[in-house]
Amino acid sequence: MSTVLAPALFDEVEEALKDVIDPELGVNIVDLGLIYDLSWDPENNALIISMTLTSAGCPLTDVIEEQIAQCLDNVVEAFRINWVWMPPWGPEKITDDGRDMMRALGFSI
Repeated sequence: MSTVLAPALFDEVEEALKDVIDPELGVNIVDLGLIYDLSWDPENNALIISMTLTSAGCPLTDVIEEQIAQCLDNVVEAFRINWVWMPPWGPEKITDDGRDMMRALGFSI
């Protein structure tokens, strides 16, 4: 059973995850709205990242997992990704900052 992350750790993890860039869109996974939840598994002393991808068939899952591991290296000792497909991701989940980044990259959003 997971528990709520302490606010300071939540902020630190979220900030670290902003360094993980979706290889296809060139925007970080936080501002794309791919992170659905951050929680803590006290039994395994690990961060649980509930997240999705822009499409279920994304071939770059390993790349994203590797980037997450690098970004969280000095933040938490262990983490696991809980891949979530419902609700499906959609452009409405992109933050205002993410929309600005996408426009700067030439996307019309």
